[in-house]
Amino acid sequence: MKAYRQIKLNSQKGRIRTESLIYLTFPAALSAMLNNAYRVIDQYAVQWLGLDSQAAIASCTFVLIAFFAVYSIFSSGAIALVARAVGSENLDEQQQLIGNALISALLAGIIVLTFSGFMAPWTVRSLGLRGGVAMQAETYLRWHAVFCLPQAVMPALDAIFIAFGRTKTVLVLQITASLLNFLLNPVCIYWLGFGIGGSAMATGISEAVAVIVGLVLLSRTQAFDHKAFRLNRQALRIFKVGLPMCWGTLVFAGVYWALIKWVISPLGPEVNAALGIGFSVLEGFTWPVFWGFSMGIASIVGRSLGAGQLADAQHAIKLAFRLVTFFGLLAASIFWWGGRTLSGIFTGNAAVLEQAVLYAQVLAFSQVFVAYEALAEGILSGSGKTKSIFYWSGPLNILRIPCCWLFAIYYGYGAEGVWWVINVSTLLKSAGKWASVLSGRWQQG
Repeated sequence: MKAYRQIKLNSQKGRIRTESLIYLTFPAALSAMLNNAYRVIDQYAVQWLGLDSQAAIASCTFVLIAFFAVYSIFSSGAIALVARAVGSENLDEQQQLIGNALISALLAGIIVLTFSGFMAPWTVRSLGLRGGVAMQAETYLRWHAVFCLPQAVMPALDAIFIAFGRTKTVLVLQITASLLNFLLNPVCIYWLGFGIGGSAMATGISEAVAVIVGLVLLSRTQAFDHKAFRLNRQALRIFKVGLPMCWGTLVFAGVYWALIKWVISPLGPEVNAALGIGFSVLEGFTWPVFWGFSMGIASIVGRSLGAGQLADAQHAIKLAFRLVTFFGLLAASIFWWGGRTLSGIFTGNAAVLEQAVLYAQVLAFSQVFVAYEALAEGILSGSGKTKSIFYWSGPLNILRIPCCWLFAIYYGYGAEGVWWVINVSTLLKSAGKWASVLSGRWQQG
Protein backbone atom coordinates (compact mmCIF):
# COMPACT_ATOMS: atom_id res chain seq x y z
CA MET A 1 0.00 0.00 0.00
CA LYS A 2 2.95 2.32 0.51
CA ALA A 3 3.58 2.66 -3.25
CA TYR A 4 -0.04 3.59 -3.90
CA ARG A 5 0.07 6.33 -1.30
CA GLN A 6 3.23 7.64 -2.95
CA ILE A 7 1.39 7.93 -6.23
CA LYS A 8 -1.39 9.86 -4.55
CA LEU A 9 1.06 12.22 -2.85
CA ASN A 10 2.71 12.94 -6.19
CA SER A 11 -0.57 13.78 -7.88
CA GLN A 12 -2.08 17.12 -8.68
CA LYS A 13 -5.76 17.55 -7.86
CA GLY A 14 -6.00 13.78 -7.31
CA ARG A 15 -4.61 12.94 -10.73
CA ILE A 16 -1.62 10.73 -11.36
CA ARG A 17 1.34 12.39 -13.07
CA THR A 18 3.46 10.88 -15.83
CA GLU A 19 6.48 10.31 -13.57
CA SER A 20 4.28 8.53 -11.03
CA LEU A 21 2.93 6.22 -13.71
CA ILE A 22 6.45 5.49 -14.92
CA TYR A 23 7.55 4.88 -11.31
CA LEU A 24 4.94 2.14 -11.09
CA THR A 25 5.03 0.62 -14.57
CA PHE A 26 8.71 0.59 -15.51
CA PRO A 27 9.79 -1.80 -12.76
CA ALA A 28 6.88 -4.04 -13.83
CA ALA A 29 8.06 -3.84 -17.44
CA LEU A 30 11.64 -4.69 -16.53
CA SER A 31 10.36 -7.52 -14.32
CA ALA A 32 8.36 -8.97 -17.19
CA MET A 33 11.40 -8.71 -19.45
CA LEU A 34 13.45 -10.62 -16.92
CA ASN A 35 10.63 -13.12 -16.33
CA ASN A 36 10.66 -13.81 -20.06
CA ALA A 37 14.45 -13.95 -19.98
CA TYR A 38 14.50 -17.62 -19.02
CA ARG A 39 13.31 -18.44 -22.55
CA VAL A 40 15.88 -16.06 -24.02
CA ILE A 41 18.61 -17.56 -21.85
CA ASP A 42 17.53 -21.09 -22.77
CA GLN A 43 17.49 -20.25 -26.47
CA TYR A 44 20.95 -18.75 -26.20
CA ALA A 45 22.42 -21.45 -23.97
CA VAL A 46 21.42 -24.48 -26.05
CA GLN A 47 22.72 -23.17 -29.39
CA TRP A 48 25.99 -25.12 -28.94
CA LEU A 49 23.98 -28.34 -28.62
CA GLY A 50 22.95 -27.92 -32.28
CA LEU A 51 20.02 -26.98 -34.49
CA ASP A 52 17.80 -29.78 -33.11
CA SER A 53 18.03 -28.36 -29.58
CA GLN A 54 17.32 -24.83 -30.75
CA ALA A 55 14.26 -26.00 -32.70
CA ALA A 56 13.10 -28.10 -29.72
CA ILE A 57 13.28 -25.17 -27.31
CA ALA A 58 11.44 -22.98 -29.81
CA SER A 59 8.71 -25.57 -30.35
CA CYS A 60 8.20 -26.06 -26.60
CA THR A 61 7.69 -22.34 -26.09
CA PHE A 62 3.98 -22.52 -26.76
CA VAL A 63 3.56 -25.63 -24.63
CA LEU A 64 4.98 -23.63 -21.72
CA ILE A 65 2.68 -20.72 -22.57
CA ALA A 66 -0.23 -23.17 -22.34
CA PHE A 67 0.94 -24.05 -18.84
CA PHE A 68 1.23 -20.36 -18.02
CA ALA A 69 -2.37 -19.95 -19.21
CA VAL A 70 -3.53 -22.19 -16.39
CA TYR A 71 -1.38 -20.33 -13.87
CA SER A 72 -2.76 -17.02 -15.17
CA ILE A 73 -6.16 -17.86 -13.68
CA PHE A 74 -4.74 -17.07 -10.27
CA SER A 75 -2.43 -14.21 -11.22
CA SER A 76 -5.15 -12.41 -13.23
CA GLY A 77 -7.76 -12.98 -10.57
CA ALA A 78 -5.37 -11.90 -7.83
CA ILE A 79 -4.31 -8.61 -9.40
CA ALA A 80 -7.90 -7.47 -9.97
CA LEU A 81 -9.33 -8.53 -6.61
CA VAL A 82 -6.34 -7.80 -4.37
CA ALA A 83 -5.93 -4.34 -5.94
CA ARG A 84 -9.56 -3.54 -5.21
CA ALA A 85 -9.21 -4.79 -1.63
CA VAL A 86 -6.14 -2.56 -1.26
CA GLY A 87 -8.10 0.43 -2.59
CA SER A 88 -10.92 -0.19 -0.09
CA GLU A 89 -8.36 -0.90 2.70
CA ASN A 90 -10.01 -4.24 3.55
CA LEU A 91 -7.14 -6.09 5.27
CA ASP A 92 -9.04 -9.31 5.99
CA GLU A 93 -10.05 -9.66 2.35
CA GLN A 94 -6.48 -9.01 1.24
CA GLN A 95 -5.22 -11.83 3.45
CA GLN A 96 -7.89 -14.26 2.25
CA LEU A 97 -7.29 -13.47 -1.41
CA ILE A 98 -3.52 -13.81 -1.11
CA GLY A 99 -3.69 -17.14 0.68
CA ASN A 100 -6.20 -18.57 -1.78
CA ALA A 101 -4.31 -17.34 -4.85
CA LEU A 102 -0.99 -18.88 -3.80
CA ILE A 103 -2.42 -22.21 -2.65
CA SER A 104 -4.54 -22.52 -5.80
CA ALA A 105 -1.55 -21.77 -8.03
CA LEU A 106 0.53 -24.41 -6.25
CA LEU A 107 -2.14 -27.09 -6.67
CA ALA A 108 -2.63 -26.18 -10.33
CA GLY A 109 1.11 -26.45 -10.91
CA ILE A 110 1.26 -29.93 -9.39
CA ILE A 111 -1.58 -31.14 -11.62
CA VAL A 112 -0.27 -29.53 -14.82
CA LEU A 113 3.32 -30.71 -14.45
CA THR A 114 2.32 -34.24 -13.44
CA PHE A 115 0.32 -34.58 -16.66
CA SER A 116 3.09 -32.88 -18.63
CA GLY A 117 5.69 -35.40 -17.53
CA PHE A 118 3.57 -38.42 -18.43
CA MET A 119 2.23 -36.90 -21.65
CA ALA A 120 5.56 -35.61 -23.03
CA PRO A 121 5.73 -38.15 -25.93
CA TRP A 122 2.17 -37.30 -27.00
CA THR A 123 2.88 -33.58 -26.71
CA VAL A 124 5.89 -33.88 -29.01
CA ARG A 125 3.91 -35.85 -31.59
CA SER A 126 1.08 -33.30 -31.44
CA LEU A 127 3.60 -30.61 -32.40
CA GLY A 128 4.52 -32.56 -35.52
CA LEU A 129 8.15 -32.91 -34.42
CA ARG A 130 10.31 -35.70 -35.78
CA GLY A 131 13.77 -37.19 -35.32
CA GLY A 132 16.34 -35.37 -33.21
CA VAL A 133 14.09 -32.38 -32.62
CA ALA A 134 11.40 -34.65 -31.15
CA MET A 135 13.89 -36.42 -28.86
CA GLN A 136 15.25 -33.14 -27.56
CA ALA A 137 11.78 -31.68 -27.00
CA GLU A 138 10.60 -34.73 -25.07
CA THR A 139 13.68 -34.64 -22.86
CA TYR A 140 13.18 -30.95 -22.14
CA LEU A 141 9.50 -31.39 -21.20
CA ARG A 142 10.26 -34.26 -18.83
CA TRP A 143 12.93 -32.28 -17.01
CA HIS A 144 10.66 -29.26 -16.95
CA ALA A 145 7.94 -31.32 -15.25
CA VAL A 146 10.35 -32.35 -12.50
CA PHE A 147 11.96 -29.00 -11.73
CA CYS A 148 9.61 -26.18 -12.70
CA LEU A 149 6.82 -26.18 -10.11
CA PRO A 150 8.00 -22.73 -8.87
CA GLN A 151 6.93 -21.31 -12.25
CA ALA A 152 3.32 -22.05 -11.27
CA VAL A 153 3.51 -19.95 -8.10
CA MET A 154 5.64 -17.05 -9.33
CA PRO A 155 2.98 -15.34 -11.52
CA ALA A 156 0.49 -15.18 -8.62
CA LEU A 157 3.20 -13.90 -6.28
CA ASP A 158 4.19 -11.20 -8.79
CA ALA A 159 0.54 -10.20 -9.26
CA ILE A 160 0.06 -9.78 -5.52
CA PHE A 161 3.02 -7.43 -5.21
CA ILE A 162 1.89 -5.48 -8.30
CA ALA A 163 -1.62 -5.15 -6.85
CA PHE A 164 -0.03 -3.32 -3.91
CA GLY A 165 2.02 -1.17 -6.28
CA ARG A 166 5.24 -2.88 -5.13
CA THR A 167 6.64 -3.29 -8.61
CA LYS A 168 10.22 -2.74 -7.41
CA THR A 169 9.92 -5.85 -5.25
CA VAL A 170 8.87 -7.84 -8.31
CA LEU A 171 11.85 -6.43 -10.18
CA VAL A 172 14.25 -7.55 -7.44
CA LEU A 173 12.78 -11.06 -7.52
CA GLN A 174 13.11 -11.31 -11.29
CA ILE A 175 16.68 -9.99 -11.25
CA THR A 176 17.51 -12.71 -8.73
CA ALA A 177 15.89 -15.45 -10.82
CA SER A 178 17.37 -14.28 -14.14
CA LEU A 179 20.90 -13.90 -12.81
CA LEU A 180 20.81 -17.36 -11.26
CA ASN A 181 19.36 -18.84 -14.44
CA PHE A 182 22.07 -17.24 -16.57
CA LEU A 183 24.79 -18.64 -14.30
CA LEU A 184 23.25 -22.09 -13.85
CA ASN A 185 22.44 -22.81 -17.51
CA PRO A 186 26.01 -23.48 -18.70
CA VAL A 187 26.75 -25.37 -15.49
CA CYS A 188 23.74 -27.69 -15.82
CA ILE A 189 23.84 -28.10 -19.60
CA TYR A 190 27.57 -28.46 -20.28
CA TRP A 191 29.59 -28.77 -17.09
CA LEU A 192 27.29 -31.34 -15.45
CA GLY A 193 26.50 -32.81 -18.87
CA PHE A 194 22.68 -32.83 -18.56
CA GLY A 195 22.19 -31.35 -22.04
CA ILE A 196 18.87 -29.74 -22.87
CA GLY A 197 17.35 -31.06 -19.64
CA GLY A 198 19.85 -29.00 -17.70
CA SER A 199 18.23 -25.87 -19.11
CA ALA A 200 14.92 -26.77 -17.45
CA MET A 201 16.77 -27.65 -14.27
CA ALA A 202 18.47 -24.24 -14.17
CA THR A 203 15.14 -22.47 -14.67
CA GLY A 204 13.44 -24.42 -11.89
CA ILE A 205 16.19 -23.82 -9.34
CA SER A 206 16.43 -20.11 -10.07
CA GLU A 207 12.65 -19.61 -9.90
CA ALA A 208 12.52 -21.55 -6.62
CA VAL A 209 14.98 -19.17 -5.01
CA ALA A 210 12.93 -16.17 -6.20
CA VAL A 211 9.69 -17.66 -4.85
CA ILE A 212 11.24 -18.29 -1.44
CA VAL A 213 12.61 -14.75 -1.24
CA GLY A 214 9.24 -13.35 -2.35
CA LEU A 215 7.32 -15.31 0.28
CA VAL A 216 9.71 -14.13 2.98
CA LEU A 217 9.16 -10.50 1.93
CA LEU A 218 5.40 -10.99 1.76
CA SER A 219 5.33 -12.59 5.21
CA ARG A 220 6.66 -9.34 6.69
CA THR A 221 3.55 -7.40 5.63
CA GLN A 222 0.17 -7.10 7.34
CA ALA A 223 -1.48 -8.61 4.28
CA PHE A 224 0.15 -11.98 4.99
CA ASP A 225 -1.57 -14.42 7.35
CA HIS A 226 -0.57 -18.07 7.29
CA LYS A 227 -4.03 -18.99 8.62
CA ALA A 228 -5.53 -17.70 5.38
CA PHE A 229 -3.62 -20.28 3.32
CA ARG A 230 -6.61 -22.55 2.82
CA LEU A 231 -9.20 -22.74 0.09
CA ASN A 232 -12.52 -20.99 0.65
CA ARG A 233 -15.03 -18.90 -1.33
CA GLN A 234 -12.29 -16.41 -2.27
CA ALA A 235 -10.70 -19.11 -4.44
CA LEU A 236 -13.92 -19.25 -6.48
CA ARG A 237 -13.92 -15.44 -6.90
CA ILE A 238 -10.33 -15.56 -8.13
CA PHE A 239 -11.19 -18.41 -10.48
CA LYS A 240 -14.18 -16.59 -12.00
CA VAL A 241 -12.21 -13.42 -12.70
CA GLY A 242 -9.08 -15.19 -13.94
CA LEU A 243 -10.68 -17.95 -16.06
CA PRO A 244 -11.38 -15.80 -19.16
CA MET A 245 -7.72 -14.75 -19.16
CA CYS A 246 -6.74 -18.40 -18.95
CA TRP A 247 -8.96 -19.30 -21.91
CA GLY A 248 -7.54 -16.43 -23.93
CA THR A 249 -3.93 -17.42 -23.27
CA LEU A 250 -4.74 -21.12 -23.73
CA VAL A 251 -6.30 -20.45 -27.13
CA PHE A 252 -3.27 -18.33 -28.07
CA ALA A 253 -0.91 -21.17 -27.12
CA GLY A 254 -3.11 -23.76 -28.79
CA VAL A 255 -3.18 -21.76 -32.01
CA TYR A 256 0.61 -21.60 -32.17
CA TRP A 257 0.73 -25.27 -31.23
CA ALA A 258 -1.42 -26.02 -34.28
CA LEU A 259 0.56 -23.63 -36.46
CA ILE A 260 3.81 -25.36 -35.51
CA LYS A 261 2.36 -28.74 -36.49
CA TRP A 262 0.53 -27.83 -39.71
CA VAL A 263 2.38 -24.76 -40.97
CA ILE A 264 5.73 -24.02 -39.27
CA SER A 265 7.19 -27.54 -39.02
CA PRO A 266 6.41 -28.35 -42.69
CA LEU A 267 8.40 -25.24 -43.64
CA GLY A 268 11.52 -26.72 -42.03
CA PRO A 269 13.48 -26.61 -38.72
CA GLU A 270 15.03 -23.27 -39.71
CA VAL A 271 11.58 -21.66 -39.45
CA ASN A 272 10.97 -23.44 -36.12
CA ALA A 273 14.20 -22.02 -34.75
CA ALA A 274 13.50 -18.57 -36.22
CA LEU A 275 10.09 -18.49 -34.55
CA GLY A 276 11.76 -19.26 -31.22
CA ILE A 277 14.28 -16.46 -31.70
CA GLY A 278 11.69 -13.98 -32.93
CA PHE A 279 9.06 -14.74 -30.33
CA SER A 280 11.18 -15.43 -27.27
CA VAL A 281 14.09 -13.08 -27.96
CA LEU A 282 12.94 -10.11 -30.05
CA GLU A 283 9.46 -9.88 -28.58
CA GLY A 284 11.02 -10.86 -25.30
CA PHE A 285 12.60 -7.40 -25.24
CA THR A 286 9.55 -5.41 -26.40
CA TRP A 287 6.42 -7.19 -25.16
CA PRO A 288 7.42 -6.91 -21.47
CA VAL A 289 7.45 -3.12 -21.77
CA PHE A 290 3.85 -3.22 -23.00
CA TRP A 291 2.97 -5.77 -20.34
CA GLY A 292 4.45 -3.49 -17.66
CA PHE A 293 2.07 -0.73 -18.66
CA SER A 294 -0.75 -3.28 -18.78
CA MET A 295 -0.07 -4.47 -15.23
CA GLY A 296 0.56 -0.95 -13.96
CA ILE A 297 -2.76 0.26 -15.34
CA ALA A 298 -4.53 -2.86 -14.03
CA SER A 299 -3.19 -2.07 -10.56
CA ILE A 300 -4.22 1.59 -10.76
CA VAL A 301 -7.67 0.83 -12.19
CA GLY A 302 -8.39 -1.83 -9.56
CA ARG A 303 -7.29 0.33 -6.63
CA SER A 304 -8.97 3.46 -8.00
CA LEU A 305 -12.29 1.69 -8.45
CA GLY A 306 -11.97 0.17 -4.99
CA ALA A 307 -11.37 3.63 -3.52
CA GLY A 308 -14.14 5.24 -5.60
CA GLN A 309 -11.64 7.45 -7.51
CA LEU A 310 -12.59 6.90 -11.15
CA ALA A 311 -10.93 10.14 -12.28
CA ASP A 312 -7.52 8.82 -11.22
CA ALA A 313 -7.94 5.76 -13.43
CA GLN A 314 -9.13 7.78 -16.40
CA HIS A 315 -6.24 10.21 -16.19
CA ALA A 316 -3.69 7.39 -15.82
CA ILE A 317 -5.10 5.71 -18.94
CA LYS A 318 -4.63 8.89 -20.98
CA LEU A 319 -1.01 9.18 -19.85
CA ALA A 320 -0.35 5.50 -20.52
CA PHE A 321 -1.80 5.72 -24.04
CA ARG A 322 0.75 8.39 -25.00
CA LEU A 323 3.61 6.41 -23.49
CA VAL A 324 2.72 3.07 -25.12
CA THR A 325 2.40 4.83 -28.48
CA PHE A 326 6.00 5.99 -28.11
CA PHE A 327 7.25 2.58 -27.04
CA GLY A 328 5.27 0.84 -29.77
CA LEU A 329 7.00 2.97 -32.40
CA LEU A 330 10.34 2.34 -30.69
CA ALA A 331 9.73 -1.42 -30.77
CA ALA A 332 8.88 -1.24 -34.47
CA SER A 333 12.17 0.54 -35.12
CA ILE A 334 14.12 -2.06 -33.16
CA PHE A 335 12.48 -4.89 -35.09
CA TRP A 336 13.09 -3.28 -38.48
CA TRP A 337 16.64 -1.99 -38.06
CA GLY A 338 17.97 -4.16 -35.24
CA GLY A 339 16.46 -7.53 -36.10
CA ARG A 340 19.56 -8.88 -37.85
CA THR A 341 21.98 -7.79 -35.13
CA LEU A 342 19.87 -9.15 -32.27
CA SER A 343 19.00 -12.41 -34.02
CA GLY A 344 22.65 -12.96 -34.93
CA ILE A 345 23.53 -13.24 -31.24
CA PHE A 346 21.37 -16.35 -30.93
CA THR A 347 22.30 -18.31 -34.04
CA GLY A 348 25.25 -18.88 -36.31
CA ASN A 349 23.11 -20.66 -38.89
CA ALA A 350 22.65 -18.47 -41.97
CA ALA A 351 19.25 -19.96 -42.92
CA VAL A 352 17.88 -19.52 -39.40
CA LEU A 353 19.18 -15.95 -39.30
CA GLU A 354 17.46 -15.00 -42.56
CA GLN A 355 14.15 -16.41 -41.33
CA ALA A 356 14.50 -14.58 -38.00
CA VAL A 357 15.17 -11.28 -39.79
CA LEU A 358 12.09 -11.83 -41.95
CA TYR A 359 10.02 -12.40 -38.80
CA ALA A 360 11.36 -9.21 -37.23
CA GLN A 361 10.81 -6.95 -40.21
CA VAL A 362 7.28 -8.15 -40.92
CA LEU A 363 6.19 -8.04 -37.26
CA ALA A 364 7.60 -4.51 -36.98
CA PHE A 365 4.37 -3.28 -38.62
CA SER A 366 2.17 -4.53 -35.76
CA GLN A 367 4.14 -3.44 -32.69
CA VAL A 368 2.11 -0.27 -32.07
CA PHE A 369 -1.08 -2.33 -32.14
CA VAL A 370 0.46 -4.90 -29.79
CA ALA A 371 1.13 -2.01 -27.38
CA TYR A 372 -2.45 -0.72 -27.66
CA GLU A 373 -3.83 -4.24 -27.16
CA ALA A 374 -1.79 -4.71 -23.98
CA LEU A 375 -2.99 -1.41 -22.54
CA ALA A 376 -6.63 -2.24 -23.26
CA GLU A 377 -6.17 -5.61 -21.55
CA GLY A 378 -4.75 -3.86 -18.48
CA ILE A 379 -7.78 -1.59 -18.21
CA LEU A 380 -10.24 -4.44 -18.60
CA SER A 381 -8.42 -6.87 -16.30
CA GLY A 382 -7.96 -4.25 -13.58
CA SER A 383 -11.71 -3.67 -13.53
CA GLY A 384 -12.46 -7.40 -13.59
CA LYS A 385 -14.00 -7.27 -17.09
CA THR A 386 -11.84 -10.12 -18.34
CA LYS A 387 -14.55 -11.73 -20.48
CA SER A 388 -14.24 -8.94 -23.04
CA ILE A 389 -10.55 -9.77 -23.43
CA PHE A 390 -11.33 -13.38 -24.26
CA TYR A 391 -14.18 -12.54 -26.65
CA TRP A 392 -11.87 -10.44 -28.79
CA SER A 393 -8.77 -12.65 -28.46
CA GLY A 394 -10.09 -16.21 -28.77
CA PRO A 395 -11.96 -16.18 -32.11
CA LEU A 396 -9.41 -14.00 -33.91
CA ASN A 397 -6.53 -16.13 -32.67
CA ILE A 398 -8.29 -19.29 -33.85
CA LEU A 399 -8.79 -17.76 -37.29
CA ARG A 400 -5.02 -17.56 -37.60
CA ILE A 401 -4.83 -21.33 -38.16
CA PRO A 402 -6.75 -21.62 -41.47
CA CYS A 403 -5.54 -18.22 -42.68
CA CYS A 404 -1.88 -19.03 -42.04
CA TRP A 405 -2.22 -22.40 -43.76
CA LEU A 406 -3.99 -20.76 -46.69
CA PHE A 407 -1.34 -18.11 -47.31
CA ALA A 408 1.78 -20.00 -46.22
CA ILE A 409 1.10 -23.47 -47.64
CA TYR A 410 -1.73 -23.27 -50.19
CA TYR A 411 -0.72 -19.99 -51.84
CA GLY A 412 2.97 -20.67 -51.22
CA TYR A 413 3.99 -17.46 -49.42
CA GLY A 414 5.84 -19.49 -46.77
CA ALA A 415 6.76 -18.01 -43.41
CA GLU A 416 6.10 -14.46 -44.62
CA GLY A 417 2.44 -15.36 -45.11
CA VAL A 418 2.23 -16.53 -41.49
CA TRP A 419 3.72 -13.35 -40.09
CA TRP A 420 1.39 -11.09 -42.12
CA VAL A 421 -1.68 -12.99 -40.96
CA ILE A 422 -0.49 -12.41 -37.39
CA ASN A 423 -0.12 -8.69 -38.13
CA VAL A 424 -3.67 -8.31 -39.42
CA SER A 425 -5.24 -10.32 -36.60
CA THR A 426 -3.32 -8.25 -34.04
CA LEU A 427 -4.77 -5.05 -35.49
CA LEU A 428 -8.30 -6.48 -35.29
CA LYS A 429 -7.85 -7.70 -31.71
CA SER A 430 -6.54 -4.33 -30.62
CA ALA A 431 -9.47 -2.52 -32.22
CA GLY A 432 -12.00 -4.85 -30.59
CA LYS A 433 -10.57 -4.52 -27.09
CA TRP A 434 -10.47 -0.75 -27.37
CA ALA A 435 -14.11 -0.81 -28.45
CA SER A 436 -14.83 -2.55 -25.13
CA VAL A 437 -12.83 0.05 -23.23
CA LEU A 438 -14.49 2.99 -24.98
CA SER A 439 -17.94 1.55 -24.21
CA GLY A 440 -17.28 2.55 -20.58
CA ARG A 441 -18.62 -0.66 -19.01
CA TRP A 442 -15.36 -1.20 -17.17
CA GLN A 443 -16.03 1.95 -15.12
CA GLN A 444 -18.98 0.25 -13.44
CA GLY A 445 -16.62 -2.05 -11.53
